[in-house]
Amino acid sequence: MTPIEIRDVTLTYDTPGGKVPGVKDVSFNIDASEFLCIVGPSGCGKSTLLNMIAGFLAPASGEIRIGGKAVTGHGLDRGVVFQDFAQLFPWRTALGNVSFGLEMKGVPKAEREIIAREQLRLVKLEKFTNSFPHHLSGGMQQRVAIARALAYNPAVLLMDEPFAALDALTRDDMQRLLAEVWRETRKTVIYVTHNVAEAVYLADRVVVMTPHPGTVKAVIKIPLPRPRDPLSVEFVECQKELLQYLGHDASAGETEKQANGKLSA
Repeated sequence: MTPIEIRDVTLTYDTPGGKVPGVKDVSFNIDASEFLCIVGPSGCGKSTLLNMIAGFLAPASGEIRIGGKAVTGHGLDRGVVFQDFAQLFPWRTALGNVSFGLEMKGVPKAEREIIAREQLRLVKLEKFTNSFPHHLSGGMQQRVAIARALAYNPAVLLMDEPFAALDALTRDDMQRLLAEVWRETRKTVIYVTHNVAEAVYLADRVVVMTPHPGTVKAVIKIPLPRPRDPLSVEFVECQKELLQYLGHDASAGETEKQANGKLSA
């Protein structure tokens, strides 16, 4: 399990109109086995920051260190789950998708099948090992993606709004499943979301970002015991606190989006 240090990270994009800041002077730490959510409105650099931690983007300045080592590119110490269902290989079964990373590492077939089956059991898909992605619902495809990211045993799991495209009931089920998987594996998780209720349900701490350029406004500890009850007074109070940091007046007539725990774009 690996602590992560993010120190004064800045990234700018080159556009026809000149340089546009993505994130600026971002700094915070993530403890080993911590579940950390990053929230903020569109354009605040949440996904940009996650892609830098993943090693897909390089910061213009500053540094990201995992386990004391500087991130210089993507590595097998980090598993990534995206929002897009197309991240799975359509020609591979669930078992084939989950075992892919192990195959690339040169793990023998019998061993990688044992590991892949165990990961599918973890996400409650042991009965669908031979199913192809087009036979699976969106939620089931995301479970396969989580199992694939966990199969080669990364220290860190990076998740970029993985449940945003799912219907509300499926999203709730997936949040509960992810909380169970995290309790069992104790991975360090960094999870990007627009959904405040989702952040309160999942996170040990929440990083609140503000846009133009993306900066850290606050880091909020969620002191609620697990498993969490989204209908409890304490849960709603945590939501209100986060919404206030995000510039919403949660005490005076919340909008429908605020009541659902979502940020406006």
